[in-house]
Amino acid sequence: MTLAERTMGRHPDDETAVPPRADCIADSAGGLTFDIGGSGEAGLAHLVLRRREDDEEVRLPLTPSADGRLRAALPSSVELPEGRWDAYAQTAGGEPQRLVPGVSDLRSLVDRGPGAAGHVAVRIPYATKHGNLTVRSWLRAPHAEAGELRIGDGELQVSGRVYGAALAPGAYAELCRRGEPASVLTAEIASQQGEFRFTVDYGAMTAGVWDLWLRPAGEGGARVRIARLLDDIADKKPIFTYPKLTLETKHGPAQAGPYYTADNELSVTVSSAPSPQ
Repeated sequence: MTLAERTMGRHPDDETAVPPRADCIADSAGGLTFDIGGSGEAGLAHLVLRRREDDEEVRLPLTPSADGRLRAALPSSVELPEGRWDAYAQTAGGEPQRLVPGVSDLRSLVDRGPGAAGHVAVRIPYATKHGNLTVRSWLRAPHAEAGELRIGDGELQVSGRVYGAALAPGAYAELCRRGEPASVLTAEIASQQGEFRFTVDYGAMTAGVWDLWLRPAGEGGARVRIARLLDDIADKKPIFTYPKLTLETKHGPAQAGPYYTADNELSVTVSSAPSPQ
């Protein structure tokens, strides 16, 4: 009998076995606990996290817990490289079985801070579009966390906080046109105790996608991608939506607005707008 049949009460002769379901609990340090229905009779079992980009695997032992279920722990001390990690359960000699998400308690991720020395390690379990369980992981040091965005008259005001680096007097923001490394605009920042603010002038931007970066030590220092990671939302793009402004630029009429990419990084898109009739 497979782990799916054991955990969900299905018989191996049933036409379709229900996939095993995992409940997830996140702690404020960045660790995750996975609880799967089952019993100690499952024998040697593992929870397998497989990175989608290159099939790298992290194997965590599944052991009986006090409530008769099987439990695996991913402590914050175990590094999980950046990427999307698909979750499976596997018994000795069996094939890995894709897990589906059960109840997830991610309250400790809301408004959490970074780890020691500003090292940001984020793991967020989520349901894929096919209903499977995947963990999205980020590792950033230093990290520029995006905060409030304000849409102004032909401009975008960006605020945030930098972790793992100090903001030097020469710090500034960079706007880089994607696919064209030579197309770079800069913006002065106002800073106070690790917090920064700057303004994006839409009128100076040509059509395309512009990625936002922070230069906390100035031109000679690290280049840090501005992103929003420190919460419990794995995919910001469909959740945090912002209006596009229509404006006149030196390149003609345009529409411009911010958005979060598939990696939760902050960008601005600018597109040509039809001329008013």
